[in-house]
Amino acid sequence: MIETLQARVNGDAVLVRRGRYLTTSFLLEVGQSAFLISIHEGRIVSVTPGPLVMPSSAFALRASEEEWKKFWSERPPPGSNDLLALIKRRVLRAEGDLQIFMAHLRYFKEALAKLRATGAAA
Repeated sequence: MIETLQARVNGDAVLVRRGRYLTTSFLLEVGQSAFLISIHEGRIVSVTPGPLVMPSSAFALRASEEEWKKFWSERPPPGSNDLLALIKRRVLRAEGDLQIFMAHLRYFKEALAKLRATGAAA
């Protein structure tokens, strides 16, 4: 499912434009599975599945598979509908250079929401 992120994000011209000043790589961990996601000027250029040996990323988003499933459900329950809500509930760990994450928060929220059952933005 994570592999579809590139096509879903890059197919949304508004979202790509929103991230036009964003070039970074980040680590997305879904339980024991890790994915290195590289972004260049708002476009996702690669989604590399693990196992990863010494991945180079600006920051990491880590949560259990169950929590991501709730977040990616068609209608996420309260507390699972937003990245900051997951952080507040202490089920999502954001680690690393969080300035990049916070400066482009809306981009990351909408990009990761593309993996919801309907593929709709947040």
